[in-house]
Amino acid sequence: MIEIDRIVKDYGGRRVVDDVSLTVRRGELCVLVGPSGSGKSTLLRMVNRLVPASSGTIRIDGEDVARLPPEALRRRIGYVIQSVGLFPHWTVEDNIATVPRLLGWKPERLRARVAELLDLLRLDADAVRGRYPHQLSGGQQQRVGVARALAAGPELLLMDEPFGALDPITRDTLQDELARIHRATGTTILFVTHDMDEALRLADRIAVLRDGRLAQAGTPADIVERPADAFVHDFIGRSGRGLKLLSIRRVGDVMRTGETAPGEPIDADAPLSEAVSRMVEHQTDRLAVRDAHGAPVGAIALADLVSSR
Repeated sequence: MIEIDRIVKDYGGRRVVDDVSLTVRRGELCVLVGPSGSGKSTLLRMVNRLVPASSGTIRIDGEDVARLPPEALRRRIGYVIQSVGLFPHWTVEDNIATVPRLLGWKPERLRARVAELLDLLRLDADAVRGRYPHQLSGGQQQRVGVARALAAGPELLLMDEPFGALDPITRDTLQDELARIHRATGTTILFVTHDMDEALRLADRIAVLRDGRLAQAGTPADIVERPADAFVHDFIGRSGRGLKLLSIRRVGDVMRTGETAPGEPIDADAPLSEAVSRMVEHQTDRLAVRDAHGAPVGAIALADLVSSR
């Protein structure tokens, strides 16, 4: 758990983070979102002490980060940035093994962990572990960056606009992968973005920042349905609010359990927006629904989407 308690950061008389308090629960994916200059990246970097706080306290599982040796603190925290930051003259395997080697892991354990993480990130271990970063695509490099951050099993993962420089297709794919990895590992994640759609897609909870202050914190549904003020309302977007609501609700929440429908089923964990897209694509008003194991569990109808509020 991360407890951010009245944290402040001043730069030369200018306050960039202003009395922010926020709690991120264990296993939660919390997204810090806001326009450029809102203080979200600075706040993130204060968690692992890349930026020192001017005042206030940040605790991880009850421990004040200011009282911990910086190197020991950072070995407990995975960190992923937009530019990836892979070591260019090290292989993929060496990059992923950076922190475990510092912790004294044995070679056989290292090799097994690299293979496990490459599989988790859906990369072919035999094909990529001996390659260098310049031999990989941008999306592959970003996956390796995430693998490196997860290598030592950190209790916390910090991600600073990790997908911002990627093309839309790769970004969309990696957002799905991150959501899957979060479900699989249960790692606590603090994620920075300026993109509200990305925040709504990924977050368990969202913290909206404005001019260094916390404008609102809550679940995606809280933020969309009950914006705290005009700024949050405008940042979400004045148009398309109904579509955003469909993007944060899941098929399993409104499906008709035990009923059936013809055709390829949709996952119960899929957003309702995907159900709408499938219905339009296949010219139908009803879809079968399957669980995470592929077993049929029900059906969803177009009327269920309209009345899902």
